[in-house]
Amino acid sequence: MEIKKIEETIKNLTEVFFKAGNISIELRKQGLTKHIKKDNTPVTNGDIEVNNIILNSLKKITPNIPIVSEETAENKNIDLNTFWLVDPIDGTYDYINNRDEFTLNAGLIINKEAIAGIIYAPAKNRMFYSYGNNLSYELKDNNEKVLNDKNIDKNNIKAVSYSNNLKPEIIEIHKKLKVKEYLKMKSSLKFCVIATGEFHVYAAEARANEWDIAAGHAILKNSGGTITDFDGKEIFYGKSGFKNPSLILKSTDDL
Repeated sequence: MEIKKIEETIKNLTEVFFKAGNISIELRKQGLTKHIKKDNTPVTNGDIEVNNIILNSLKKITPNIPIVSEETAENKNIDLNTFWLVDPIDGTYDYINNRDEFTLNAGLIINKEAIAGIIYAPAKNRMFYSYGNNLSYELKDNNEKVLNDKNIDKNNIKAVSYSNNLKPEIIEIHKKLKVKEYLKMKSSLKFCVIATGEFHVYAAEARANEWDIAAGHAILKNSGGTITDFDGKEIFYGKSGFKNPSLILKSTDDL
């Protein structure tokens, strides 16, 4: 898939994500209905409506590219090299509890690598996307702000974490990277604020699924950041069960 086509696809999706994000907010105002899935996590009518909007749009824009979504069973039992990974609402607990960090996500995987992605945090009105190397942006007032121009103060390294209670292996990574402070952040927004340079590090043991990280991976990587496992190995997609390995995110490769 040529980069011009990827750019066109991602930019077409921005309007789709704005629409879906607005609907997610409106449904929350009206009062969400929810139930607990087999994996003991919640899903709401907002998750399902956003999922339908994104998947229907992807099928029209890129009809030949399979889609794997958290909220559907389609394509989860076949070996895939090039496909979409969709998490319609990441941070469903925040979404249900009227918090503002939840995100809408779609990542384009080509040859098992995260190449492009789009993340929208509607309650924060922050839109991020990428469609190639050094081509990561935050869209503000219809203007693209490039994300690969960071000025990092290495004496003030800040991390994000999915929990306030850090596990020993995460504490050790923070010490090694000279992290001064950390903030709990549950959704894929963590990839975006590391890509912008607002924060610099995220570390997590093996947890969650590929659709939670694919879009953010592309945005951060293409902004000049790095994403590896604890052993420094690159992250690939389409693994059995779509399970994530351990992760270390850095805003630049020289931290």
